[in-house]
Amino acid sequence: MRSMLFVPADSERKMVRSLESPADALILDLEDSVAAERRPVARQMTAAFIADAKQKGAKAQLWVRINPLDGGDWEADLAGVMASGPAGIILPKPSSGQDVHKLSIALGHAESRHGLAAGSTRILPIVTEVPISVLQLSTYVGSSARLAAMSWGAEDLGAVIGSLANRDEQGGFTSPYRLVRDLCLITASAAGTEPMDTVYVDFRDAKGLEAETRVAKRDGFTGKMAIHPDQVAVINAVFTPSADEIAHAQKIVAAFAAAPGAGVASLDGKMIDKPHLKLAERVLARAASAGGR
Repeated sequence: MRSMLFVPADSERKMVRSLESPADALILDLEDSVAAERRPVARQMTAAFIADAKQKGAKAQLWVRINPLDGGDWEADLAGVMASGPAGIILPKPSSGQDVHKLSIALGHAESRHGLAAGSTRILPIVTEVPISVLQLSTYVGSSARLAAMSWGAEDLGAVIGSLANRDEQGGFTSPYRLVRDLCLITASAAGTEPMDTVYVDFRDAKGLEAETRVAKRDGFTGKMAIHPDQVAVINAVFTPSADEIAHAQKIVAAFAAAPGAGVASLDGKMIDKPHLKLAERVLARAASAGGR
């Protein structure tokens, strides 16, 4: 997934409008975007929206952000939306991979109860929102076969550790947030899943968004979350391999195909090895995925 767009789950207007977005996934948000007293109606609206959108052939994956597992709302969230068969669940503020495992078991029961395919509901935890999770990131590796991706967050973490700001005077993340960002990237790679970069909160700053998204792509993230529909086109453009990137990847694959069994090959006068081939294959897979969307 290149882009995941947050949508308040209690706003029919915004949910309907989100279907016009080119986002690869929509995140119907039952947590931060919805006041506690509005959650019962938001669950009903979310279930109806997902069922209707799927019936109409919506191209975007339809995910739901539930409430944290240390409260009681998350169980009501699942009870309210799982019959509609969301593509996945965003898990906020997990403490460790054990929370992913706990959610996975609950999803298995819900799938059985509603006649959904076993294992069909994926999980994306936001793994840096509480400090104890940062200290236990390795526990997410192997926590569940449902694990589709991981992302990180700065706002909630800052409130806990007492940061006065999470960005410096130049707009870049300060040291604690660069640390957790990098650890999320490495943990997702260790788990064999997709690393998704966090949101860029200044939705009016398209140049800043593009710059940050290019850095994320450079470092190894495969997508980015968005808080406003106008951000999606920028994110998609950056994470969609360019014609030059595709052509170069095809040359690398062809060079190894011409030398079957070889550990190295030559391209344009330079030696390339298996890591180059692996990266090239990833570029071509992402290009194919983007073309399908």
